[in-house]
Amino acid sequence: MCGIAGWIDYKNNISVNDKIIEKMSLTLCRRGPDENGIYREENAVLLHRRLAVIDIKHGKQPMEKGEYVITYNGELYNTEEIRQLLIKEGVVFKEKSDTEVLLSAFIKWGEKCVDFLNGIYAFAVYNKKNKELFLARDRAGVKPLFYSLTDRGIVFGSEIKTVLSNPYVKRTVNSEGIGELFLLGPGRTPEKTPFKAVKELKAGHCGWYCPTGLKINKYWSLKAGEHKENLEETAEHLKHLVTDSIKGQLVSDVPLCCFLSGGLDSSIISTVASEVYRDRGERLTTYSVDYVDNKEYFKATEFQPNSDDYYIDMMREKINTDHRKVFVDNKELSEALYDATLARDIPGLADVDSSLLLFCREVKKTHTVALSGECADEILCGYPWFRNENVLWKEDFPWSGNVPLKAGLLKENILNLDPVEFVREKYKATISEVDYLDTDTKMERRIRELTVLNINWFMQSLLDRKDRMSMWNGLEVRVPFCDHRILEYAYNIPWDIKNYNGREKGILRYAFEGILPDEIVWRKKSPYPKTHNPIYTEEVKKLLRGVVEKKSSPILEIVDKEKLTELIETTASVFTVPWYGQLMNGPQILAYLYMVNLWLEKNDVDIEI
Repeated sequence: MCGIAGWIDYKNNISVNDKIIEKMSLTLCRRGPDENGIYREENAVLLHRRLAVIDIKHGKQPMEKGEYVITYNGELYNTEEIRQLLIKEGVVFKEKSDTEVLLSAFIKWGEKCVDFLNGIYAFAVYNKKNKELFLARDRAGVKPLFYSLTDRGIVFGSEIKTVLSNPYVKRTVNSEGIGELFLLGPGRTPEKTPFKAVKELKAGHCGWYCPTGLKINKYWSLKAGEHKENLEETAEHLKHLVTDSIKGQLVSDVPLCCFLSGGLDSSIISTVASEVYRDRGERLTTYSVDYVDNKEYFKATEFQPNSDDYYIDMMREKINTDHRKVFVDNKELSEALYDATLARDIPGLADVDSSLLLFCREVKKTHTVALSGECADEILCGYPWFRNENVLWKEDFPWSGNVPLKAGLLKENILNLDPVEFVREKYKATISEVDYLDTDTKMERRIRELTVLNINWFMQSLLDRKDRMSMWNGLEVRVPFCDHRILEYAYNIPWDIKNYNGREKGILRYAFEGILPDEIVWRKKSPYPKTHNPIYTEEVKKLLRGVVEKKSSPILEIVDKEKLTELIETTASVFTVPWYGQLMNGPQILAYLYMVNLWLEKNDVDIEI
């Protein structure tokens, strides 16, 4: 795992801009603490920062082969399969790195190389002869790739801060950007960022940049197809895909561990991984996170019906892992909102971000790679809104709401748009991309729509969080459920099978019956743990009060000060529906607004009204 960046300018000699180039590279040093590299010529610069995980002695980047140069972030899980295909085509390899395999695949197949890839990746290939740049991003959007088209060419990088570090990229946020922050945030419209000039290459897309401009192509999307397998066959097929994905992602030349919450998804991953390790005569390490004194204040909710400890201990004993619990201090949790905002480059999921950042910091002390259970809920309908009749048929994002309330926090004339219509249009645009079968029932059609909404929006927020918080600490986190084969297969599993036994992820539970303890298999979904300690709430209130009391706070240029003060005193109780799904309510809303102010301040944002 790494950080990549580049700059193409056909009109000017950019190779002499040492300060700009160094500044861009330095923004990625936390992503790639082990090595850094540069390729430069008059009109092109490619940068790389490496976190060495596989074939540590080789794979140095940017890598050149003939007239081509690559800078690449990610892991290919089918490297050997592609290597053998290329060897049959007469390709000769000098080393074992997946970087050389990927570059060779591009040289051989061009844009079509992405059809052969199974992995998580974002990469750029520059043709020294014809001066063209090729960009690509993995199907699920696990690895990030941002870019900006300027008067002086294209600037791209793994993080927004990398793109913004080039002085030719403007830091302007207009009305639509404010809408992204306050009406959709911390989610983002696919391709968009709050910055007017900075975009993201969408998941499953690739593009070509040449003197005539940038052309982007979609190379992958979920397609509707007939499902011909019965319940037993489906369970066996799904179990095979999940198991194969997990095993394929255990390859590492540095210490690897698993995150274990005691929930279904992480328990499946840890179980499969522990078996592989046991066969190798090794013992798997697992990690979980909790908060100081959280047991004392925990209250069950619809979204979080029970705490994790009992189930973590059950799994730890069953699969015999070296389990380590990380306890996060509540004051430190609030203080880490600062680094979490810097890491993510935009306001994120409040303490859900900052706790993960602190958790990954501890894991990194002993491990460089981890496997995590994200994305099963989006793919296999694990969230309550897939079954809640009050939400299921509502033509809106099921995890969001309170649009008039959110818009009402802003000063007059800040939003030059209709808030409700703005959100509705984003919803409609996503639904318009959904692929159906003519034979789909009304329910099947709706499940497809909700699945695509969740994958394109909610899942992307969680993947953003996982990537930025982990890579801020130089930790690579892999997500086996994001294997595109699982996405494609699950999309076409009929609802009555997917919803087996009337349960969220019912078919996945059925598939792993007898492999996991029954209590784990049928445990009600419980999300990433949040703190319930009132100390955290008071710390966040203190932070936001400091923002309100400081006249120069940039958020006061766009948010009504009186309403912000009222939110602090009432702990945002006016929001009867969470700000963002089950993840953000009460103190998290206050933390989010604190992050907005910090983001405006640290990025020296130019508000365009």
